[in-house]
Amino acid sequence: MRAITPSTPTGTTRSALYRGAKSGQWQRIARGIYLPADASPMDWDQMEASIRRSDATICLLSALAHYDLTDTIPNALDVAIPRGVRTPVTRGSIRWHHFDKDTFNLGREDMLIPGSEQIIGIYSPERTIADCFRLRSIVGYETARDATKEWLRRGGKPAKLMHIASQLPRAESPVLNALEFLA
Repeated sequence: MRAITPSTPTGTTRSALYRGAKSGQWQRIARGIYLPADASPMDWDQMEASIRRSDATICLLSALAHYDLTDTIPNALDVAIPRGVRTPVTRGSIRWHHFDKDTFNLGREDMLIPGSEQIIGIYSPERTIADCFRLRSIVGYETARDATKEWLRRGGKPAKLMHIASQLPRAESPVLNALEFLA
């Protein structure tokens, strides 16, 4: 199920959309974003982030939780966007992070938001772990270390993690230290 906005060319006029929302046919999930009232359950924060920014990418703690590499439950959806672009105004619980344009697509994959036809980006487990070490003042060193330990236990390849970490600023040294400690 794809969300529609008043500017979406679906044949529905803006006034018909608003009347439908008032009558219960459409459900407003955020400013300018509507879903059919009978839509299947989905993550509205992911939906809003992907509609507001087509390059929105799940990162840090939210990506760790997606890959089940942490026991911590994020209190907001961590989303990366390229540095220098405007941070969208959102109604959902979204924490926006600005990542360097040169390394933004490194380890980035697309995924389908469950229950919808909408696509959102997500960083690979290796990129996520490297970012967590790089931004350990936000995530916490212990969270990054524990995620690395779980990732290794599941068969993660240290060479692949080091390849990603070597391309990111301030990531290579803490990742290498953690791998040496955990080995």
